[in-house]
Amino acid sequence: MNTNKKILSVIILSAAVLPLAGCMDFMKTAPAPVAAEPVVNPSAAPNKFVSANENEKTAVDSALELAKLCEKYSKEIIELRQTNNDLVNESAALKQKIAALEPELAQTKKELNEANDMLVDMRIELNNWKTDIIGYRDEMRQANKAQLQALLKILSVLGGEMTVPQNSDGQPSEESEMTNTSGEPNV
Repeated sequence: MNTNKKILSVIILSAAVLPLAGCMDFMKTAPAPVAAEPVVNPSAAPNKFVSANENEKTAVDSALELAKLCEKYSKEIIELRQTNNDLVNESAALKQKIAALEPELAQTKKELNEANDMLVDMRIELNNWKTDIIGYRDEMRQANKAQLQALLKILSVLGGEMTVPQNSDGQPSEESEMTNTSGEPNV
């Protein structure tokens, strides 16, 4: 509103000053002595009021041009202010969204860190479980082997004949420990 007043005052001031400046040109020239009126040619009469240089702008033309420019720039200022207000409103809306989403983001980060810690713990437990299972498997094999050897001893005490094929290094093979001489599995 304040800029509109300034622009309006500049237009009014220029409209008042420019005609005076244009009239000063006529005052500077000294009036010529009045001589006998020459005979006026009627065809020359219409050119009597036309200035010698038609390309010169008069004060009124300049004032009109300045008024048009003022109007153009006033409209441009109004459009820019509206754009600025829209951007300010959009910025405020985005700030509100950010403020609303920041606690949610913090909660999500916290949950993600907790889930990551839980995943690390689960991986450690899984590795421990694998180690336990592999160790347990070896224990089970050793227990089964000991049980089969005990059964072989019991069969030999009872009088059963067992032929045990041996490997190249003189040890009984695992397949032989599972079967007796008749090819039936040991129970």
